[in-house]
Formats: sequence, C-alpha cells, structure tokens
Amino acid sequence: MQSQSNPTNDAPEKMLQRIRALLNKAGDPAATPAEAEAFTAKAADLMARYGVNRAMLAATNPGTDMPGDRIVTVEAPYAVDKQRLLSQIGMALGCKCVLKRRGSTYSVHLFGYGSDLERVDMLFTSLLLQAVNGMAQAPPAVWESPAAFRRSWLAGFTAAVSLRIQQAEAKAAREASHQHDTGAGGSSVALVLADRAAVAARMLHEAYPKIGKARRRSLSGSGYHDGATAGRRADLGGTRLDRGGRAQEQHRITGGAR
Repeated sequence: MQSQSNPTNDAPEKMLQRIRALLNKAGDPAATPAEAEAFTAKAADLMARYGVNRAMLAATNPGTDMPGDRIVTVEAPYAVDKQRLLSQIGMALGCKCVLKRRGSTYSVHLFGYGSDLERVDMLFTSLLLQAVNGMAQAPPAVWESPAAFRRSWLAGFTAAVSLRIQQAEAKAAREASHQHDTGAGGSSVALVLADRAAVAARMLHEAYPKIGKARRRSLSGSGYHDGATAGRRADLGGTRLDRGGRAQEQHRITGGAR
C-alpha cells in the first residue's frame, strides 16, 4: 500500500534523497577523483544542513522529530576503539553517549532526537567501513605491534573525522542563523540546538544517574598520523562498500527512537 505524502516531512526526505544520490555518484567507478571529492563534500554539507533543518522543523512541529535512544553494539577486534569512534560521532551530532561493557560485549547507549540518531547511524556505518579498509592499506612497520599500530591509527582517524563533523555542524548552524534568526518571534537556531542538547543530557542522566567519566587509554603505536590523514580524507556522507560491493563489517542496533 502506498502511503500518502506528508508535506511536513517532504523537505527533509528530499534532502536525504539528495545526500544518497550524491554518495552514489561519489562511489561510481566512472567518476574521476576530483568529481568524487566534490560529490562527497556536497554530501557532507547537506548532512549538516539536514540536521539543522530537522531541528528547526521540530521546534514548531514537535511530532516530526521525537527524542529517544538506541544501543549500538560494536564488534571485536578493537571494540573499545570503535566505541570511541561511535561516541565521538554521536557527540558531534548533538547526542549524548554512555560507553558500556558487559563481559566481552561492548556497546554505546546513545540519547538524542530521532533525526540525529539517524545521522549517527549513517555516519558510523560509513566511517567504520572506511576505517577498516584504511587500516588494511596501512600495514605497521615490521618492528611494531600490529595491535598497537591499529589502535593508534583508529585514534587518529577518530580525532580527525570528529573535528570535521563538528566544523560542518557549526558551519550549518551559522548559515541557518542568517535565515531563521530574523527577530520575527521564532526561536533562534542556537537556542533550539541548545534545548535539544539539554533534552539528550536529561535523558542520559535519568537512565544513568551515577554515571562516571570514561578513562582515556594510553597509546603506544605509531599509526596516529596515518589514521588522522585518512580521517581528513574520509567520506562523511553515508554507507560505503568495498570494491567488491560487500560490506566488510557491520554493527548491531537494538532499540530505537522512542
């Protein structure tokens, strides 16, 4: 049965369609490196604008984007490092995160609005695959522990991509402010985003009233620079597949936006 179009949701859905279309073009083998880079940059820009647009739409029509949570389980090897990648993406996109471990199972509990949780899922899926592929193409020196090298590589990758996401989000918010903050009685972009962050923080505190801060692990590998370089080049738009068309790694999601 075909559902009827909802004018309120048409604009965000069309933007998502544009993002996916750009990513398809960027991943087309016929595209030149320059074309792929241009498509990727545009997709990343639209992803950030999509987040702001959904936030402003929900400010006037709350039913379009509801707060919720989800738990994402990450797989070994390097589960702790993948937790950090996911949590940094989540925080850059306006969510709050709790890193969890039960036995050999590692997960991240994310709190935020539905559209932001959706963006986190898209970016983490993409960036995790890119990280796995990148590590495979950056072998450690013969004298170095492969595990230490890859952990430091992932740390560099995580730092670089999280900074890029933060910059894209800040740019989108600044640009949207010129359109929305006109003094016509509506909430400002900054206030709307701050309110959403406060809602996410409140949900986390209610679920984990005694949560502590995660301890940062020391790293001994030499892969940080290579990982950061890969992170600065990474596609921030959506899921990418390897050359054979197969996802090399997946993550499991339980729960969903309430």
